[in-house]
Amino acid sequence: MAWFVLVLSGMLEAVWAAALSASEGFKRLRPTLIFVVALAASMGGLAWAMSSLPVGIAYAVWVGIGATLTVLWGFATRQESLTLARILLLVLLVGSVFGLKAVS
Repeated sequence: MAWFVLVLSGMLEAVWAAALSASEGFKRLRPTLIFVVALAASMGGLAWAMSSLPVGIAYAVWVGIGATLTVLWGFATRQESLTLARILLLVLLVGSVFGLKAVS
């Protein structure tokens, strides 16, 4: 169950990162509210998962998922350019997250 919550929390990290960008420095209400809710839920889930998973593994997986999904969101919204090097590095990042899960 902790791994499931950790993955969801990592996904919410991408949500709050995108909302933070869309809030334009907290000037827009809806993205700011999404940021606050997603941030609280993401941190809460991470904290809960850390009660039964090692802190280093949990944090690395949480960041890896959030970073990967945030970059993919940037690709999807055309805010970031899609290059072969970026794709290969994301594959390496995702592989590392799966590797951490496999050895813990």
